[in-house]
Amino acid sequence: MTTVETYPTLAEAARAMGQGAAFLGGGTVVMREVNAGTAPGRIVRTTDPSLREIRASGDGVTLGAGVTMAQVLASREADFLHPVARQVGGPQVRNMGTVGGNLFAPHPYGDFAVALLALGARVVMAGGGSPRPLEDLLRDRGRAPGLVAAVEVPRPRDARAFGFLKVSRVKPKGVSIMSIAALLPREGGTIRGARIAWGAMGPGPMRGSGAERALEGQRLDAAVIARAAAQAAEGLDPPTDAIASAWYRREVAGVHLKRLLEGML
Repeated sequence: MTTVETYPTLAEAARAMGQGAAFLGGGTVVMREVNAGTAPGRIVRTTDPSLREIRASGDGVTLGAGVTMAQVLASREADFLHPVARQVGGPQVRNMGTVGGNLFAPHPYGDFAVALLALGARVVMAGGGSPRPLEDLLRDRGRAPGLVAAVEVPRPRDARAFGFLKVSRVKPKGVSIMSIAALLPREGGTIRGARIAWGAMGPGPMRGSGAERALEGQRLDAAVIARAAAQAAEGLDPPTDAIASAWYRREVAGVHLKRLLEGML
C-alpha cells in the first residue's frame, strides 16, 4: 500500500523525506511505478508555489524545480532552452514533466539534464546553502542528496555557443539513443571553456572529456571538429538496452557529435 503526504512548503516536504520515500513532482516517473505496483510505501509532495517560478537572475535564468517543460517553452526568459524542452516527449509529457524530475530521470530519459550539464547549471537545494554544480548532484544522485528547490542556468553569451541534439529512432518524441549538448564560448574566435555533455552514454548525464580537450583553445573548423569526433566516446560507458547496444552507441557517437558541431560553425 502506498500513502501520499502533501505539505504546504518545500522545507516541510524535505523534512518528511525519509528512507524509502519518493518525491512526487510531475509524476511522469513515479506514477508509472504506482500503476505498476512498484512504488515505495510513501510518496511525498508539496504545493509550494515557489517550485513553479521562472525568473531572470543575473546572466541567466532560475527555474523552480517544479517548472514543467511546457512552462519553459512559454517563458521568454528561458528562450535559449526552448530547443531542448521542445524535444522532451510529447505534449502530455511536456505538460507534466518537471525540471527537477528530469535531473533524476533514469535512462533513457533526462535529455533536459544533459543540456543543463553542458551549460554549467547550478542547483539550489531545499534548506538553503550555496548553490552547487549540477555535475556534483548528478554524480551523487543515487545517494539521496535531498530535494532540489531550483536550478540556476547561465545564458550563453552568443546564440551560436550552445547546441543540442537528440538522436532517436522514432521522431519526434521517441526516447533517446543518445543526446548531446555542447557549449563552446569563443573569445576572438577561439574556444574557451568547452563543455560537451552526453545522455544515454553512461549511468546518467556525463561530460565528454575527450571531445572537450580536442576543442579547447581551438578555432572551430572542419579539422578540429574531426578531431573532437574521433575522441567522442572517450571516457564514456554506454549501456546496452532495447534501444541500442553499447557497441552501436560508441560507433555513432562521433558521427552525431560532428553533426552537432558543424551546426555551430
